Amino acid sequence: MDATREDIESLFEMQRIDLEIKRLTKQLDELPQRNIIMAVREKKTAIAAQQEKVAELKRTTSRKLARIDDEDASLAKKEAGVQAAIDAAHGDFRNVEARTKELAGIVRRRATIAEERAGVAAELQKVVGIEDQITLALDEIAVKEQQAIDSFQKQGGDLKLAIAKLEAQRGQMETKLDPDLARTYDRIVARSGGVAIGVLDGTRCGVCRVPIDGGRLIDLRSQAPLGVCPSCKRLLVIA
Repeated sequence: MDATREDIESLFEMQRIDLEIKRLTKQLDELPQRNIIMAVREKKTAIAAQQEKVAELKRTTSRKLARIDDEDASLAKKEAGVQAAIDAAHGDFRNVEARTKELAGIVRRRATIAEERAGVAAELQKVVGIEDQITLALDEIAVKEQQAIDSFQKQGGDLKLAIAKLEAQRGQMETKLDPDLARTYDRIVARSGGVAIGVLDGTRCGVCRVPIDGGRLIDLRSQAPLGVCPSCKRLLVIA
């Protein structure tokens, strides 16, 4: 295969660049911050769902407390009215007795309501405490998420910049090659996963290490300075 010394040097330099790009790309894909961010977001979603349940419980408990307060306010108004009626009875003992019984019933009910209210208020306070804990947990998670994002952007940005610089260098190398030779190299890279060119090592391919028999070896040497391994089909530099 026709190739100049400069062509061969360019091919090896492209291979070096391609392997470095591959290494850096793998490093970028495997940055630990990705998993940290995903784990944090999953946790945040789970806590947010819990937060909604607690918020609904808080709404329900608050409505219950509001109903109790409304009933107590109504009874207080009624109690005041009955007491006023008693005060205005002026010795009407039957009326006073009936009103007094009614007043006692109102007082008992307000006492029961007060106990109920204390229980509901304690329940609401507990719910608010849980809500505060969830808010704090979400704030802490948000900080962790942002730290991971910042770290990922910094480290990932550095890797992307390095990759971009290497790709620019590769482009410069490729312009120095014959287009057909460049396309051949690219096809081999795509097929082989990275290593596309090696050096004939005696009677073996310097890449796949498979021995090359006599007839094929003679044919390969006739392709000097650049041939193709009959086994792995990679480019081989023939001294």
